[in-house]
Amino acid sequence: MLTGASGFIGTAIDEQLTARGDEVVRVDALIPQAHGTTAEVAPDVHRLDVRAATEWADLLDGVDVVCHQAAMVGAGVTVADLPLYAGHNDLGTAALLAAMHGRGVDALVLASSMVVYGEGRYTCTEHGVQHPAVRSRTALDGGDFENHCPRCDRALTWKLVPEDARLDPRSTYAASKVAQEHYTLAWARQAPARAVGLRYHNVYGPGMPRDTPYSGVAAIFRSSLEAGAAPRVFEDGGQMRDFVHVHDVARANLRSIDAVLQRPAESWTAYNVCSGRPIPILRVAQLLAEESGGPDPQVSGEYRPGDVRHVVASPALATEELGFTADIAPERGIPEFATAPLRPAVD
Repeated sequence: MLTGASGFIGTAIDEQLTARGDEVVRVDALIPQAHGTTAEVAPDVHRLDVRAATEWADLLDGVDVVCHQAAMVGAGVTVADLPLYAGHNDLGTAALLAAMHGRGVDALVLASSMVVYGEGRYTCTEHGVQHPAVRSRTALDGGDFENHCPRCDRALTWKLVPEDARLDPRSTYAASKVAQEHYTLAWARQAPARAVGLRYHNVYGPGMPRDTPYSGVAAIFRSSLEAGAAPRVFEDGGQMRDFVHVHDVARANLRSIDAVLQRPAESWTAYNVCSGRPIPILRVAQLLAEESGGPDPQVSGEYRPGDVRHVVASPALATEELGFTADIAPERGIPEFATAPLRPAVD
């Protein structure tokens, strides 16, 4: 079963599952934040809400593994979004897990996110690994965007984040993703069952939604360029991220589907899904502008409360245990994304 089958990532996973001959039960609620209010459901997709999974649990009969992609995504536009994230992500996952247990389905691949880490890993040249607090508005208003050592106040250096790093959610979406992981871990122990969690980094590629505040930054930059406007880059553009192509994310899911079916009961493992090639946000905007022939990016100095400075993960565990390594580097995939087909604007 594939939840969120009509979504950006779900569609890419579905294409690869179908291509290799898997039988897929497709479920999607087509929530308006991602699909608009007039989206039509494909004939092979069950338009159902995971929050009511116990009501349609018969669809789980004969299912070997669930690939759970359904979720509200994005950082959360306003505090008013909190119930949407708690409902679709927290309650939806809990209801799906309960329905799976009732039908004897004991294998899950969960779409999680790198946002569970909050700020990434940092070191001080004098004091070693540090865990910076939330950046103050005073510092941000003054144009100081870096994290500083709490002991000597030097600017900290970012490092790759491993999967055993502490979880430190700093947005509505992040809190809901941590909750999904915790529900899944509890289910795996109690059922007993087995699960793999995939902590996606910044996913981009063909089929990405356009013109929605819940879209990723690459799509927002591209929309600006298509309108003839310069992409607006927050802070100083030096924020380090990992951009991973949706085709690679789908490949990671197929590897995980195969792997989780071989895992013992009461098992849970999380993996970073990333390109392994960090890139500054400003460079992403520049690559898109160069490829499209649009205006140069504008570094605004603005910031969003709750944003983190740098979060770049280690791909080593996914390579070692899943045999997954991303094929498409950002330097290749981001320019291609400048002209890739996107989903229509959300109405």
